[in-house]
Amino acid sequence: MSEVDGGDVLEQIRAKTERDGVEFIYAMFVEMHGKPCAKLVPVEALDGLMADGAGFAGFAAGPMGQNPSDPDILALPDPASYVQLPWQPNVAAMQCDPTVDGELWPYAPRVILRQALDQLKAKNLILKTGVEAEYSLVDRNDDGSLRIADDRDTQAMPCYDARLLTTMLPHLTEVSRHLNTMGWGNYANDHEDANGQFEQNWQFADAMTTADRLIIFRLMIHTMAQRDGRWATFMPKPFSDRTGNGLHTHMSLWSADTDEPLFVGNDNDPKGLGLSEMAYQFAGGLVHHASALVAIACPIVNSYKRMGVGAPNSGATWAPAYAAYGGNNRTQMIRVPEPDRLEVRLGDGAANPYLMFAAMLACGMDGVEQRIDPGQPNTANLFELDPSEVAARGIETLPPTLLHAADNLAKNDVLGTALGMTRSGRYTEYFAEIKRAEFMAHHHQVTQGEIDAYLTLM
Repeated sequence: MSEVDGGDVLEQIRAKTERDGVEFIYAMFVEMHGKPCAKLVPVEALDGLMADGAGFAGFAAGPMGQNPSDPDILALPDPASYVQLPWQPNVAAMQCDPTVDGELWPYAPRVILRQALDQLKAKNLILKTGVEAEYSLVDRNDDGSLRIADDRDTQAMPCYDARLLTTMLPHLTEVSRHLNTMGWGNYANDHEDANGQFEQNWQFADAMTTADRLIIFRLMIHTMAQRDGRWATFMPKPFSDRTGNGLHTHMSLWSADTDEPLFVGNDNDPKGLGLSEMAYQFAGGLVHHASALVAIACPIVNSYKRMGVGAPNSGATWAPAYAAYGGNNRTQMIRVPEPDRLEVRLGDGAANPYLMFAAMLACGMDGVEQRIDPGQPNTANLFELDPSEVAARGIETLPPTLLHAADNLAKNDVLGTALGMTRSGRYTEYFAEIKRAEFMAHHHQVTQGEIDAYLTLM
């Protein structure tokens, strides 16, 4: 960026803060786990922020590939991400690209996605995405355990119940107004399948914009719940007997120069879903690499308690257990709701959207480049098939734990290449190392369930 261009951008941001009555800027980035890290910068210091970025001790932020002897991370704001926070209107936020010694930092999830999207644009392609961000509103008991925030929300099948929706109407309508104030286009708000579980939807956009918005959305939901004396959680499985929180991702490729959708096929499609050949190949890549992709889409120990075929309270997990695709069939890892996009149902509420989008893009594009045929769409209810029948159909079972998934990720060359190199090797190897340690730390804890099961067994 030239000095003239930089000066123009500074003046544009300054004008926005004056127009909006903004006093402070959140200069934000996320680390590996998706934790939002920020500094609160007064608008009087805007010149320095835009010129030099906000400084962070990377080692203190989380898994960012730093130790205490490393130089600061300087997080450079992306002006395109500027948004006033309507629940705190004297504050705006800008997502940042972390740098070290003047270079984009390869451990930063937003940098990883940016580089993946830049490579895609060089092929005259754009990735557009939309997400279904599920979350639970809860309270905590005196012993630290969780309970549903609304003590009337006890039905066995509460999904879409208008009475339960009405109970949380003040929260939901306020969130909806905020989404529309930010220009995101809220189009639905509903009570989801578990007690205390909700979902709010906004319009799809390019992948970077959607990822940035999801980070802001999570921050908003946490903040508003806290103000109401509740807790909000995107945890994949906060209750063992209730449906978990997913992050279903709708995705499609578009031409960069003409903005033409490229996943739409025609009525003569022999597989019957109306997708283009590119879309089928993209799906083929996702299915082919699913056993490694899952480490990034389902990145914590708790994620693997959400997956499977057993029935929780509501009667269905809604989380895939197998790497398969089909039409309008929610037992698949990839559902095709309309012939213009894929709904990848693999991700959960713990996923880092920058890493997940970059990884899904890499898998899908490998399918396009290698012309991977996903085969005929699966039409069966995979939650009812015997596992031996699933295996006989050549459908792969997803890994049972984070440890298995991390090992698969570390061996996957496509994802290893796509997510880039760090100063110590592939980012995927760094990610896998962190996740193996996370798994072992939880594995070595003695739980109440183990005590109940084994205390008097011998």
